[in-house]
Parts: sequence; C-alpha cells; structure tokens
Amino acid sequence: MAQSGSPPGRKDYRKNMLSMISPARADMFQDGGKTPDNSLQTYRDIMQSQALTRQQAELRQQMAEKFKAGELRTTGFEADAGTPSAMSASGAATPSASVRQWAETPGRISGGDATPAPGQFNERQWAETPVHMSTRGETPGHFDATPSATTPMGRRNRWDEATPGGWGETPRADRTAADLIQETPQAGKRRSRWDETPGETPSNVADATPSVATPASATPSGFTPGGVMTPSGVTPMGVKAMEMATPSAAVAAAAMTPEQMQIFSAQKELDDRNRPLSDEDLDAMLPEGYKVLAPPAGYVPLRTPRRLTATPTPLTTPGGFKMATPDVRTSTGTALADMQPKGTNLPMLKPDDMQYFDKLLTDVDEDSLSADELRERRIMTLLLKIKNGTPPMRKSALRQITEKSREFGAGPLFNQILPLLMSPTLEDQERHLLVKVIDRVLYKLDDLVRPFVHKILVVIEPLLIDEDYYARVEGREIISNLAKAAGLATMITTMRPDLENMDEYVRNTTARAFAVVASALGIPSLLLFLKAVCKSKRSWQARHTGIKIVQQIAILMGCAVLPHLRSLVEIIELGLVDEQQKVRTITALALAALAESATPYGIESFDTVLKPLWKGIRTHRGKGLAAFLKAIGYLIPLMDAEYANYYTREVMLILIREFQSPDEEMKKIVLKVVKQCCSTEGVEPAYIKKDILPSFFKHFWTQKMASDRRNYRQLVDTTVEIANKVGSAEILNRIVDDLKEPSEQYRKMVMDTVEKVLNNLGATEVDSRLEEQLVDGVMFAFSEQTNEDAVMLNGFGTLVNALGKRVKPYLPQICGNILWRLNNKSAKVRQQVADLISRIAGVMKACQEERLMGHLGVVLYEYLGEEYPEVLGSILGALKAIVNVIGMNKMTPPIKDLLPRLTPILKNRHEKVQENCIDLVGRIADRGSEFVSVKEWMRICFELLELLKAHKKSIRRATVNTFGYIAKAIGPHDVLATLLNNLKVQERQNRVCTTVA
Repeated sequence: MAQSGSPPGRKDYRKNMLSMISPARADMFQDGGKTPDNSLQTYRDIMQSQALTRQQAELRQQMAEKFKAGELRTTGFEADAGTPSAMSASGAATPSASVRQWAETPGRISGGDATPAPGQFNERQWAETPVHMSTRGETPGHFDATPSATTPMGRRNRWDEATPGGWGETPRADRTAADLIQETPQAGKRRSRWDETPGETPSNVADATPSVATPASATPSGFTPGGVMTPSGVTPMGVKAMEMATPSAAVAAAAMTPEQMQIFSAQKELDDRNRPLSDEDLDAMLPEGYKVLAPPAGYVPLRTPRRLTATPTPLTTPGGFKMATPDVRTSTGTALADMQPKGTNLPMLKPDDMQYFDKLLTDVDEDSLSADELRERRIMTLLLKIKNGTPPMRKSALRQITEKSREFGAGPLFNQILPLLMSPTLEDQERHLLVKVIDRVLYKLDDLVRPFVHKILVVIEPLLIDEDYYARVEGREIISNLAKAAGLATMITTMRPDLENMDEYVRNTTARAFAVVASALGIPSLLLFLKAVCKSKRSWQARHTGIKIVQQIAILMGCAVLPHLRSLVEIIELGLVDEQQKVRTITALALAALAESATPYGIESFDTVLKPLWKGIRTHRGKGLAAFLKAIGYLIPLMDAEYANYYTREVMLILIREFQSPDEEMKKIVLKVVKQCCSTEGVEPAYIKKDILPSFFKHFWTQKMASDRRNYRQLVDTTVEIANKVGSAEILNRIVDDLKEPSEQYRKMVMDTVEKVLNNLGATEVDSRLEEQLVDGVMFAFSEQTNEDAVMLNGFGTLVNALGKRVKPYLPQICGNILWRLNNKSAKVRQQVADLISRIAGVMKACQEERLMGHLGVVLYEYLGEEYPEVLGSILGALKAIVNVIGMNKMTPPIKDLLPRLTPILKNRHEKVQENCIDLVGRIADRGSEFVSVKEWMRICFELLELLKAHKKSIRRATVNTFGYIAKAIGPHDVLATLLNNLKVQERQNRVCTTVA
C-alpha cells in the first residue's frame, strides 16, 4: 500500500483543499432535521459545485480537442451586436479564444441600441445565463435593472459589486473619475482589439445613453473590461498573476517538501544564532573603557558565501496558502525574540510553532478576554503542552483536553488541531500525539463532531497512503472512530461528492476511507450504497471509485469478506463490460483482491465473472490485459483440479505470448500468474516441461531481469515453484552454467534459486555430473564476488549440507579456499568465511575430516586477536561449531590453552562477541571443565558478573546458564559466594539475574 514519493495529485489536492481546510458543513441530523443555517454548505450545494467543476473540465477538454483538430476559430469582431456566435455540432456555443461568454453582463442593452424598437429584442438579452465556473459561490439568480440615468443612486444592487471569481468587473454606475477608462474609441480611428468588448462594438457611438457618473464629453463604451490579463490598466489577479509574482518567503515555504522545510528552518536558526555582533551588542556585553579600533588600511574582511540548501528553481505554480513565519528578531534586528510563552510552566516554542502558538507569547489579562478568546487560549496552551511538553505535562494536558472537550466544543478544538496536523514540519512523534488527541476527543464529542467530519477527513485521508506504516495505521484508526461517532449517514453524505471528484488522488483516498468505514461499521451496512454507486449512470468516475472501494475492503479485511463475497462480486461484475477502460481494469483488480482474500474458498461466488474475464484476456492489451490476467491468476488456485488444468492450458497461450512483453509491470504479473498456475493441482509436470519451460527460460532468465529488484524476487519465486512441480534436476540443469556468468548480479540470482531449490527438494535428483558442475559453479561464484553478500554464503552452505557425504572429494579444495580468504585484507571477506566454517562444520565431521578441522581450529585460534568485533564474533562462532562437533579431547588447540585466551574477550562490549564467547565458555564448562583449573573458572565468574547487565536477553540467559555449568564443575560454594555479594547492587535487572543464577 505504501508508495514511494508523493503521488502526483497529492500536491494539488493539498494546495486546493487544505489552503482553507474546508468550509463548514450543515449537519442534517441536528435538532430533528430542522432547516440548516444558510451560511453553511449543504449536500446539495456541494453536489452542484461538483457538477459545475465537471462541466468546466469537460468544456475545456472539448475546446482542447477542437483546437487540435483545427475546428476552433476566433470569430471576427462584427459591427452588429446581434450576430450569434458560431454553434458547435452539439449545439453548444463554441467558446472563442477571447472568452466571449464572460464579456458582458447578460441582459444589458448594448451600447449601440440604447432603446430597442418595439417588437424588437436583443438576442443576447434572452440567451441562457452563463454559469459561473468558480466553485466559490453561485451567480446571483435575478437580474436587476441596468444602471442608467433613471436608476436612483440610493439603492445599490448586487450587480454593482465586482463579480467574484476573477473574471473582471461589471461596469458600475457609481464610478469615480479615477476609475474611468479615459479614452473612448473614436469612429474614425483604427481600433485596437483591447479597446472594446470582443464581438460587441457599439454600432453608433453617438447613440449610447450616458449614465449618471459619465462626464458629458465621454461616451460609455458599454463593455466589461476583458479577462484577467487585459493590458488596460487592470492589475492581473488570481492564479495567472502568480506567474509574474516575485516569489515571497511564504509562497516559497509553501512549495517546499517537509524535508526541505526542516533544513531551511535549521539553517535559519543557525544564521540567527551566528550572526555578527553589532556595536550595540558589544556595548551591552563589555564594561566601559573599551574603544573601537579602526581596521588597518587595505583590510578586506573574509565573507563566506551562503551555502544553498537546495537548487533555486523559478516559481511557476503557486503552493498552497501558507502564513508567513514571523521574523524571529526584535525591532532593532539584534536579539532573538523570546520563545518562552507567558504563563506558568509552559514549554518553549520551536520556530515552526510561531504561526500556531504566537498568541501565547503575549502576556494578557485573562479577565479582560471574551469567552471565545479565553477558550481559544486554553486549548492552545493544552495543545502546546501535548506537542512540546515533558511526559508528565503531556499526560496531564491530554487528560484535561479529553475531559473538557464537550465544554470547549468541536469547532474551537478542530480549528486548532487540524492546521497543526497539516504543518509540513510536523515530526512523526508529534503527529502521533495529535492523532491521539483527535482519537480521544472524538470519543467524547460523539455526534457533536458531525459538522466537522469533512474537515477531519481532508486532513486525515492523506495519511491512508503515507509511506510510513504507522501513519497509515493511525489514519485508519481515526477514520474508524469518526465513523462510529458520526454514523453511517453522515459519513456517506460527506464523502459521496468526492467519489466523482475530477482529481484521481482524491478519489483514491476517498475509496480507502470508505473501506475503513466498512471495516468499522460492517460490510452489510455499505452494500446497498456500493450497489448504487457501482451502477451509477451519471459518471464513470463514481463507478470507478465504487469498485475501488470493494477492492480496498478486500485488501483491508482479508478473509472477513467471505460471508459477503457473492454480494460484493455481484455489485462489481458489470464493471468488466463497462465502456470505460479504467473501470474494466479496476474491476479486474478488485476481483483479484477478493479472490486473494477468499483463498482457498469461494470459487462458486465467482461463477458469473469467469466468462467476461475469459473474453477480456482475448480482447485487451497492455494494462487492461495485465489486470485481467491477475484476476485469473488468483481464481485458478480456487478451482477443482479438472477445471484448473483446463483453464491453465487456455490462459497459458496468452501468457506465453506476453513473455516477450517489454513492460516491467506486465512481466511481474505474468510471472505471478505462471507461479499460481504451476502450483495448482491438476497441472501435469509433462505439460510444464514441454510447453512452458523453453520459452520461460528464453525470455525471463536474462541479465536485465537480475538488475530489477522486484522482478528478480518474483522470477526466483516462480522458478522455485516450477521446480517443486517438475523436480530439481530439470531446473538446476538449465541454470547451473549461469553460475559462471560475468554479471555478478545475475550470478547472485542463480545462486539464490539454487539455494531455495536445494532447501525445498534436497539433492536426491542431482547426478554426479550435475554435482560436479554445481560445486565448481558455486566455488567460482563465491570466489569472484566483489561485495560479500548473504546470498552467496547461504547458497554455499546449503549446497554442502544438501550433498552431505558426497561433498568429501571437494573438501580439501573448499578448505584451501577458506584458508586463503581468511588472510584477506577485507574484514567482510574474513567474516564471511568464518561464518561459512560454522555452516559446514557438521558435514566435515560426517566426512570424517577431523584433521582438516583441527587445522582450521588452529588457524582460527591464531585469529582471536582480530580487531573488528563483527569478524571476531564470527571467528568465535566458527570455533564454537568446531568444538561442538570434534569434541573436547580431540580439539586443537587444547582446551587448557583456548580458555585463558577467551577470558579477556569477555570484556568486549560488542553484543555478537559477547554472545558467541559466553556460548563457547559455557560449552567448555559443560563438557570439558576438567581441562581447566578452578582458579581460572573463578576468574571467569567475576568477568561474567558484568555480563548480567547486558541489554540483550539472550546474553543474560547464556550468562546465567554458564554460572550453572561452572557451579556443576567446581562445586556451588565459591560461585554462590560471588553471586550473593552481587545482590547488593542497585540495578533491579542485575539482582533478578543474580537470583535466577
């Protein structure tokens, strides 16, 4: 679920949605469903604004298509106002390049026809009111009289105000001289296209009716100043103006990622602390009597250029709204502002907290504050304690804010918590604490939270696709509690408009949120709603999101979908034959998720979708085909053996064709489906050998596959699954020669496969020829590795253990290689061969190679002075393995020489060294205590007391056991005396371990 990096739509979504968090919404279920306040947004308002946005997007798309096709033409500026604009084929007016639709107030009589003749009407006056494309509010519904000489000035109507949305202004009757457009286009003069409303030129300038504020000499031109970029003295506003804006600190900060923001604030803090001392600072610090020396002639101070934290990029798109962080210097610019809030026992502010908690920096008389201000200040204080305070302070504040949450009210609480949660510099721990606050507050507020459901969702939904696992869990927890508090009806009402949002990112997070609601309130409660959404005729986006909800429910709830499996499949089955490609693809993926969750049951629920899936894999290509194949791959393992065999043979024709696909995603899915098909009962090994293996090895076992980590894993797993079906020899014979390939990454992939196949199936099918090839190849790959990897070590160890006694002829060669590598300069190489000795010691004993092992023991004994603790730990592990299998009597060097060398190593603080050393000492105490003097054992007892303080439990346990072995060897009295003295220490853990010992 996690995704690397931010999804593409995420920035825009945050920019648009979070700049204002979200307007307040009406609670339909409050006070028995009485009429809500007009100022609050209702479900109807939101759906209307969504429809407008969708129409706007469709219109833009149509215009773009017509522009590409060359059908979009700019109409000429005709003299008569009545000329209708060119109509498109669909009957809708083709918008011209000059956005003619917004040029005039509808219903205004054009300048040329001051008074229409009886029976004659202005065509545009009765044209449909153009809908406003802004979602900020609706165009007022009625037309008031056009301001003219007869309109009294006392009453102002709503058309006198600037039209919202940045489309320019409707001309007003009350303009002052400064507002006037000074130059009237004269009839004889060559007009500029900017001097007039496009397509609406007064036919006779002299006929225009002058309005009250028009000077006698000037004739009103009768047009609305055109679009945002009109070079007629109108300052560009809105988004277009951002292109030309000087990047301010606030905008630049909003465009930063959280990481850049942290680097920036750290750099700023450093700069503030390390700024040069001014004369005033020095006067304040030094007593009187010092004087300022003049610098020597020709002195040039060194100036270190400021290091940039990131490459400067031009501002092209605005970030979201962001309050500028106040400058942390005082008015004189010399001292840092006081970051300690006024009030008893409050934690310090961080520079990033200023914009949220700056009110706490001013000392105020609480008696003079209004109730709302006092409440706000209290909440702010508690949140600061929770965010920056010590654990006891945090605990107390958390309890207070929970107990008083109903008294504070949902609005004041969420208006402060949610902006904090959206902060780009919030750390994981702080986010976790704020999530905890919301969780507890939700429980207390219960149904009071309903008007704020959308605000909370806008902030919390992005957590559902966060890269951090714990962030996703916290997001799910809040939405789950929110659903329980607000109820299903409110959740559906709030999230329903987002199902059809034009932004795919919003639809994705909404689908995940609905899946969490289903898990909180039960799948049955959502079934009817999902059925309606998945069959929606209004928009394919709604169907797409509805089916995605089903997919997310399956992923989130796993086998809990089984009781409702048939209903869920019936809800989404029509999506497989939808006219929209995206809907068909998501349906196939949803079926794959349902089948995966239901494994190994539920094939009967999928009966209705088998036929469309089968037709789909024959008609689709690319991503669509990949999704259909994935669904079939998860369905085949659910079938009976007879059907599975038939369907595998059918789908395999498509899969073998797709083996050649260059698309990485397709390769991954094809490999997964091949693995699922081959692991199913009823698929015969002979069929796999004859029809699948030749093309499988030809297309997939290539060096390119080894370089991609995800495909590499999938290829190894699929090959191992095929080996389980056709036998190890068949696969190993095909890949054994690749162990000598020049590409190390490819050799590693081969070694990984060899290890897994031998682990699963053993070496019984390996004949003598293949055995020689394997040992030779593995030796080559092990010797030629440039970076020491666990894969090579595991592969070598597994091969030697799988061959068992058959490896005896090769042991001298293997040991020679080991001894040579033990002398290597690289610590990693030495560590790896020491680990290899501990893996193959058992096989060497079985092959009766005590002489070789004795030689290895002596060499390892000489290496006990190793400086790298990781390597020393591995050497001790190898010695332990040899001591275990060879026995105390035959061990070289003798135990009486070995143990005194181990005593000082017990002082080493590295955990791996401690663990292996104690194990080895314990083994000697258990089986060979007679080889060592009592005095030496007592020395070891004193060293072991220190190890009872170790952090790692396995070390403490090994130490306790070793005390037991030593007591058994030399009698309990001396050991007990040592331990009883140790009971006086402070640490409880140490005393407990001593008692156990």
